[in-house]
Amino acid sequence: YIIVGAIAALFLAGFIALVVIDVRQQAASSPPGEVQTYDVGPGGEHSEEDIDYEQSPPVGGVHNPVWQNSGFYDQPIRDENAVHTLEHGAVWIAYSPDLPADQQDYVRELVEGQTCMLASPYPDLGSPIVASAWGKQLALENADSPDLERFIRAYRQGPQTPEPGATCTNGTSATE
Repeated sequence: YIIVGAIAALFLAGFIALVVIDVRQQAASSPPGEVQTYDVGPGGEHSEEDIDYEQSPPVGGVHNPVWQNSGFYDQPIRDENAVHTLEHGAVWIAYSPDLPADQQDYVRELVEGQTCMLASPYPDLGSPIVASAWGKQLALENADSPDLERFIRAYRQGPQTPEPGATCTNGTSATE
């Protein structure tokens, strides 16, 4: 009975540990609760005109036929090109131009070398950091918030992406 009880206790402890690990992994990959969702349509609408978007920064809609290349930018980029990259599954981290250098460095580390990731300063931003994906947006006070990484995991090339698998390179690297 002692051996059977010990085996049962070990089995139960292992099962509980697996459940706890699974719950933690699901919580880490789920989007933060403060994400705003917008109906911006299915994508695919191109225009070479300047677009007046409802959100600032924009999260989707009509956009330029040329997408913005993935990368970290230290100058503002055109909304219309960035929106095209969102259509391809990118996450765009807009940051206040006066964001402290250490916070900008943190954003740079998140973005550089990653596919479908953009970061750029955005004048008159309502929060120090705003992360956007197609139809999704999250405002944050700090770049090192765990919610930023959760947003990236949930939405970069996520299920909301109108053109999954499309490239985020070989577009433009132009700034305003």
